[in-house]
Amino acid sequence: MDRLDCDRMFVAVLELGSFAAAATRLGTSSGQASKLVSRLEQQLGVQLFKRSTRALSPTEVGLAYYERVKTLLEAFDALDTSVRDTAQSPVGRLKISVPGTFGSVVLSPVLVEFARRYPRIELDVSFSDRPANVVDEGFDLAIRIGNLSDSSLVARRLSDIHICVAAAPHYLQQFGTPQHWNQLEHHQCITDTNFRDPWHWPFVSCSGEVVNVPVRGRLRFSNTEACLQAAVAGLGIARLPDFIAASALHRGDITLILESWAEPPLGLFALYPSARHLAHKTRLLIDFLAHHFASTAH
Repeated sequence: MDRLDCDRMFVAVLELGSFAAAATRLGTSSGQASKLVSRLEQQLGVQLFKRSTRALSPTEVGLAYYERVKTLLEAFDALDTSVRDTAQSPVGRLKISVPGTFGSVVLSPVLVEFARRYPRIELDVSFSDRPANVVDEGFDLAIRIGNLSDSSLVARRLSDIHICVAAAPHYLQQFGTPQHWNQLEHHQCITDTNFRDPWHWPFVSCSGEVVNVPVRGRLRFSNTEACLQAAVAGLGIARLPDFIAASALHRGDITLILESWAEPPLGLFALYPSARHLAHKTRLLIDFLAHHFASTAH
């Protein structure tokens, strides 16, 4: 028998004056009501009621216990209601780590929409390409692109990030369009040092094997948008994520090359500390992001 059930029955019996009335209030039988109160008296080692064939009255200890336990039960019920209300209308602070460029270009409007929809949730978002220590730095959630190395975190794949190789049409007219990855050695390659191995660009061979091709070039940036600007300016060939290249490709500022050997897509992941019960606000954001990327997949 649960202690809370015993306490609730005791309070009902004292307030209503009989086991029958208390049993009716709590939806059980008179016999069960009597058992619950007896079990409580056994646990406490005291007599809470004076019983006779005609009357049921609380002892002095019973009255004192009632005053305390009534307050505790009301506080417990208020806490229970508050938690359930939070589940229905989530509230609290979410500290999030997101990649710099992807965060500003892609995630910002999604997070703004999430904040508009859930006005009681506070968002504290850190934009950085430096991999944050999620646990030590107190993040509730981190968004990451690429291969994962921290096995202590729970990862949920949200989407794919496709990587393309592209150059400006006037660069290709001047220096030629490479038809195979082995021709990249004759070209200026614009290097994004945010990639795990920026000096080798992966391609998939006809046999399905991933081949890491060494590249060279005089321009190296730790910023994807700078790589795009250099490519648009005709300064070389760039390796770019699709969310950065899309607008320039649409305008015709750059052209895709070596598409037949495009590398496998990278994963977009939501990472969070392992816990038996994930906070509702965190799960809500993860589900919101997953739904967004699923609905915009192409």
